[in-house]
Amino acid sequence: MPKSPQDLTQSLLSAAKAAGADSADAIALAGTAVSIDVRAGLLEQAERAEGSDIGLRVFVGKRSAIVSASDTSDHTIETMAARAVAMAREAPEDPCAGLADPDQLAADWDLAALELSDETAEPAPATLEDDARRAEAAALGHEGITQVQSASAAYSARDVWLAASNGFEGGYRRTSRSTSCVAIAGTGLGMERDYDGDSRTFQADLRSPEEIGHSAAERTLARLNPGKPKTGAYPVLFDERIAASLIGHLMAAANGAAVARGASWLMNAMGEQILPEGLSLIEDPHRPRASGSRPFDAEGLPTRKRAIIEHGVLKNWTLDLANARKLGLDPTGNAARSAGSGPSPTPWNLALTQGSHSRDDLIRAMGTGLIVTSMIGATINGNTGDYSRGAAGLWVENGEITGPVSGVTVAGNLRDMLPSIVPANDARLHLSRVVPSLLVEGLTLAGE
Repeated sequence: MPKSPQDLTQSLLSAAKAAGADSADAIALAGTAVSIDVRAGLLEQAERAEGSDIGLRVFVGKRSAIVSASDTSDHTIETMAARAVAMAREAPEDPCAGLADPDQLAADWDLAALELSDETAEPAPATLEDDARRAEAAALGHEGITQVQSASAAYSARDVWLAASNGFEGGYRRTSRSTSCVAIAGTGLGMERDYDGDSRTFQADLRSPEEIGHSAAERTLARLNPGKPKTGAYPVLFDERIAASLIGHLMAAANGAAVARGASWLMNAMGEQILPEGLSLIEDPHRPRASGSRPFDAEGLPTRKRAIIEHGVLKNWTLDLANARKLGLDPTGNAARSAGSGPSPTPWNLALTQGSHSRDDLIRAMGTGLIVTSMIGATINGNTGDYSRGAAGLWVENGEITGPVSGVTVAGNLRDMLPSIVPANDARLHLSRVVPSLLVEGLTLAGE
């Protein structure tokens, strides 16, 4: 009979102690994933994966090493522990390495309140195939859609368990159900494509396949026959689908690992105005049914709601234990890890203050400029905040959308861009990143 993730972590800790480790932590992951792809009304691919992964981190003094495996036999666990201890003894010392103190650990949590797992039965492959077919058929029902590149449906369930020699032990189960569709319109060099999709913790919350297919088709058709604007400085409205990327760049700069390395354009900005005064960026790892929710982090520390930016002012870095120690600060409960890697600081659910105006209001107010609906590539200088990305979207003249554009490069500096953003009120509240469309003035567009 296979061992449970909880039993596997205890076996790993026992093996580490027997091999000579001073302390250790272990993670065990066990899950199932099913995905179905259809094309032209026919089943194109069906995949199912079931398996377990285990990871062990050992400490010998201030030296550490990490090993992982997908084989969970007793022999493998013993071998892993012996190799990890041998590796740790050869590793360089790190004065910031080590487990959390017992008084730092999460002591209790309410898994039921987080609603991380849907108890509805796993969908049959035929059900997933039907979802994918329906999304594809909805997209193909639009005149001008020449093909659907992919229509997919998937389901996954995963059990996570973490244990450490400092006394921490805990776990949870997470589920996900998703549907997506990528549509293509036009022919030859005039082909355009776009997509839509939805992913939810609870299957009942998922948007219908028809809605996803229709949306993918409409977005694709709106991109046909694009032009290219004249090079210059214009206001740019980052569509809600894209706007979270700006906050992502901000969070990368507020990551404690980047700050500790001295490789962040926010390195000396703690307490400074980063966003407009009326905007706050709140992290809440306890939102029900959200993919970024956690009862505790990967080092056993409690997660908590916090203001990263409050009324425009930078208040917090995102910190795991090691980087908090390097910076002389308290950890924020943001450590994440896989079976084969050590903890690193990672933000959980984020929400930016929404504005009082609609997306259409911002379009009317922007005069002449670009609505960015998709982006490709990225050149972001982590030290300076210089920003350059390829973009496509819709051109606006006198507050009215006049047609699609593509082949545009949007450039600026994040330190200058972020304090001037104007948010709309169109953020989707179920996402892990709740960020509305964002209007930014005076960006450089490289076009014709």
